[in-house]
Amino acid sequence: MTDRRMFSPLEFRNLTIKNRIFRSSISGRFDQEDGAPTQTRINWESKFAAGGVGAIISSYVPVLIEGRIIAGYGTIHRDDFIPNWAKVGESVHSHGAKFIIQLSHSGRQLDLPGIHNQNRVALSSTSQREPINGVPCRAMGKAEIDHTVQAFANAAWRAREAGLDGVELHSANGYLFSQFLSSGINDRTDNYGGSLENRARFLLEVIGAIRARIGSGFHLQVKLGGVDNNNVMPWEKKGNTLEDCVQIARWCEAAGVDGIHVSSGSSFPHPLNPPGDFPLDVLATTYDTMISSGDFGMRNFLLFRYKLLRPIFHWIWFRMKKGLPVEGINLEAARAVKAAVSIPVIVTGGFQTASVIERAIGDQVCDGVTIARSLIANNDLVKIWESGKDGPDRPCTYCNKCLVNAPKNPLGCYEVSRYDNDYDRMVETIMSIYSTHPDLKVSASEGLVTQ
Repeated sequence: MTDRRMFSPLEFRNLTIKNRIFRSSISGRFDQEDGAPTQTRINWESKFAAGGVGAIISSYVPVLIEGRIIAGYGTIHRDDFIPNWAKVGESVHSHGAKFIIQLSHSGRQLDLPGIHNQNRVALSSTSQREPINGVPCRAMGKAEIDHTVQAFANAAWRAREAGLDGVELHSANGYLFSQFLSSGINDRTDNYGGSLENRARFLLEVIGAIRARIGSGFHLQVKLGGVDNNNVMPWEKKGNTLEDCVQIARWCEAAGVDGIHVSSGSSFPHPLNPPGDFPLDVLATTYDTMISSGDFGMRNFLLFRYKLLRPIFHWIWFRMKKGLPVEGINLEAARAVKAAVSIPVIVTGGFQTASVIERAIGDQVCDGVTIARSLIANNDLVKIWESGKDGPDRPCTYCNKCLVNAPKNPLGCYEVSRYDNDYDRMVETIMSIYSTHPDLKVSASEGLVTQ
C-alpha cells in the first residue's frame, strides 16, 4: 500500500524528497577526534537510507571545534573535511535518499568537552551557567558573534562543495541559537537581547550570511523549538511561547529559509524531547563520564546512583510529561507554525505509526515527519509501512536507553527485550556499523601516516 500521502514526494524550493519521512538528527561518537567523518559514520547514515527514508538529517555537526557537544562527533569546520562529507553524501545518495547536514554550535550546552575544549569557557548569549549540568559559560562579544556567523556561512559553503543536498540550522533544544532566542536564557542588554526581534538577530544574521555566501539555490531549513518549557529546573523562567516560535518562523521564511523543522524544549535531553522514559538506573552507570563537565555533575550523579534519591530527580523530570502523548507530542506546535508560513513544515516527536503520520499530513498539520529512535529500533520502518502495516511487530518502547547510553557507549537500541533477551545479539547489532575491517598501514620512519 504505497498510495499513502507519506509516500508522496515533498517539494521544497530547491529540493525534492522522495517521501515525507526524514531520519531525524541523532548520533554517537562515530568520528575522528579531530572531527573528520569516518567509515563508521558512512555505515551509520547509510543504513537508514537503505531502510527507505526520503532524507537523512545528519547528527549535530559543529561549525567550529569549540562548538562541539561531545568529542568524537563529526565537524565541518575545516575545508579538508569536504571529501569525507562528500563520501557520506555519496553513500546516502546511492540508496535514493537525500542528505541534509545539521549545522550547529553548542554554546553553553557542552556535555563532554574533550581535549580541544577541556580548558575553554563555553561561549553563550549569557554568562549564567547551564542549569542542568552546570556548565560555566561567558556571554559572547560582538566580534565573537560575527566570527561565529561567518563560521556558519563557511560551513554551508563546505556542505554545498561536498555535494550534499542542504543544511539545517539547529535552532532548538538548547544549543547556541536557542540560547539567544529564548527569553528564559538570554539576559543581554545589547542589540542581541531584550525584545524577540533582538533575540532573533543572531539567527537571522546567520541566515543572511549563508545566503550571501552560497546564494538562494541551495536548500536551507531551520529547526525551531515550538515551546521552550525552560523551567525544567523549577526555579528557571519558562522561556519562549508558541507565539514566539511562530513569529521567528515567519522571520526565517522572509529571510530566505526553505523549510521549518519543529521540535520542543530548551535543552537536550528535555522532559518533552525525546518523549518517553528516562531510565535513571542506566544513567547511574553512564553519567559518571559527565561529572567533571559542569558544576552540577556530581549532584546529578548522586541522584542517579542512589535509589533513595532518584524520586527527587524523577519528580523534576517527569512533572512536565503528565497528560501529554509520546507519539506526535509536537503536532500542535507544528500546526500553528504551518498555518503561519507558506514553506514546508516538518516535525519530530516519537512517530512510528503510519496512521498517525497519515492523519497529520492529511489534516495539514505538517508536511512530513522526522524520526530517530523508532528508526534505531527498526531501520526498515519505512519498508514495514510500505508493506501495508500500521507499525512494526517489535516497536520502539520509547525507553530512551539509546539516549542515556550515548555518553559512554556506542549508539544503538539497548532494549534487550527486543532481542528476545539475547544480550549478545543486542551487542552484535549495535556494533555492526563498526565492522569496517580497515587495512592498517605502517607509518613511514619520517612521520605518521595521515589520510
